[in-house]
Amino acid sequence: MQGAILGQRFFDRPTLRVARDLIGKYLVRQRGPELLAGRIVEVEAYIGPKDLACHASKGRTARTDVMFGQAGVAYVYLIYGMYHCLNVVTEAVDVPAAVLLRAVEVEGRLIDGPGRLTRSFSIDRSLNRWDLTKGEALWFEDRAQPVRRTSIKTYPRIGVDYAGTWANKPWRFRLDGDGVIPRQMARAGAG
Repeated sequence: MQGAILGQRFFDRPTLRVARDLIGKYLVRQRGPELLAGRIVEVEAYIGPKDLACHASKGRTARTDVMFGQAGVAYVYLIYGMYHCLNVVTEAVDVPAAVLLRAVEVEGRLIDGPGRLTRSFSIDRSLNRWDLTKGEALWFEDRAQPVRRTSIKTYPRIGVDYAGTWANKPWRFRLDGDGVIPRQMARAGAG
């Protein structure tokens, strides 16, 4: 089942709204004839230079330049020398913010953790700066499967203790209920 591709307008909004609204949408990856789609069940928001957990808190660098660009573009980076992480840039140009994808469900199977997600979807740095709104290779869809707002819970982000009080911001959004496969709350790392 295909849905409407999420356009640039969807992502050019406040990051916390985009993060919450991505829950229940689908991440879609096409490689040749293969099409893989997963319902998004967990994300984290990172907002601007004051957010010490956000890569942009160190300023505009070669790595973070993409975050200062157009909303709806992929920000893919490598952590621990082995895991890729997929983010989608949000907000207006020159406002460095993004949403990290943490977990999806694919045909009743939970893919939990940003590293597992990117491995399963064959996402690597070759997709950094990819326009996620054009419906080619990698994109997001709304498949008109509504999510009850009360099913979306908020939690502190994972693995950002170095960010001081910013680490406690409830900027991780997770779908609980609505048919989601149960899983442990306590997790760490990207794997």
